[in-house]
Order: sequence, then structure tokens, then C-alpha cells
Amino acid sequence: MIKDISQIINNLLSFYDFNNKTIVSVGAGGGQFIWYAKVAKHVIAIDNNKAALDRLKENISINGLTDKFTLIHSNFSQTNVKGDVVLFEFCLHEMDNPQRMLQLAKKVASQVVIADHGVNSQWAFIADETTKAENSWAQVLKNRTQKLVTHKAEQYFQNYNQLYEKVKVQGQNSIDRISKFKECSDIVIPMEYTFALI
Repeated sequence: MIKDISQIINNLLSFYDFNNKTIVSVGAGGGQFIWYAKVAKHVIAIDNNKAALDRLKENISINGLTDKFTLIHSNFSQTNVKGDVVLFEFCLHEMDNPQRMLQLAKKVASQVVIADHGVNSQWAFIADETTKAENSWAQVLKNRTQKLVTHKAEQYFQNYNQLYEKVKVQGQNSIDRISKFKECSDIVIPMEYTFALI
């Protein structure tokens, strides 16, 4: 689990001014970063994972933000929405064709913000997502980038079992890479994340 979500949110809010904007949030499921909605005009949250979207719905309800959100269960490429800014929430690296998604985003809004794993992130390596991150950032950098900032954070797990539950969906490479933590507790794994504005 990310040790300090609030710091990531503060860094995101410092990176881009979401004030009074309609945000098209791609990969928004789960709702870890919903606090930009407090200053936004409206958030159109898109996720192709129904369970994650259900967690988002619950999270925005608990935090009194229901009126700020429209939830859409779909792939981003199959939606027809408009906004002031598209925000990719730690999901661009998971998309089959990041460049196509970026081109689509530029048709949806005049600005695009990407928040995703950094290419040198130890956590991305553990989660077997380094190659995906490298590919998606290579595609981002083919665009005229107005701003690019990298931050450091930490993933924290009380024990191996908690870490295993988090990474097992990533596959065997991930499971193999955490084997060194089998007898450990209070596990801390460095994480790097990057924001870009195009």
C-alpha cells in the first residue's frame, strides 16, 4: 500500500490546477486520488473494471463527493465525452496503444495530465510493469510536453502475505521478485512516479 497517498495527491494538485475544470479521469476506479474533485467543476470517471468503479462509487459517497462525479463503466476509447483536461490515473502503461489513447485524449480535452509509474521505480519492477512504463513514457515524450515532474514515495506492507496479496494478480514474475521478502515484516519498497502535462 502506498505509504502516503496524501503526499501524492498534494503533489498532483501542485502540478496542475484542477480548479473549476471538468476532468475526464481515465482509470479512476478505486478512488485513491479523488480529492482533486473538491476543486473541480465536475469529474467524468471512466474505468473498464466494474469492481474498481464500485469502490470509487463507495469512496465518493463516503467523502460527500457524489454530486461531483459521473461514472462510466467502459474503455476510454469507446466513450464520447468532452472536458477541460484528461487525467490518466496510473493506467496509461496498461493500455495496448498508449499513443492512440493520448491522441484520443487530445480530442477530448485541450490538456492531458499523465500520472504513472516512473521508469526507475523499484515498485514498478516488483509489479513487473517496468517495460510497460518505459513504453508508455516513450509515447508520452513523443508529444510536446509542457511540464514533467518525478517524485518518490514508498509502498509499505506489514508482512509478506500482505505484499503477496497485492502483487499476485501481476503474475509469476512478480511473485518470484517478492520471494526475498518471505521472512520479512514492515516491508518498504521504493516507488517513483511521474506527472506529465501535454
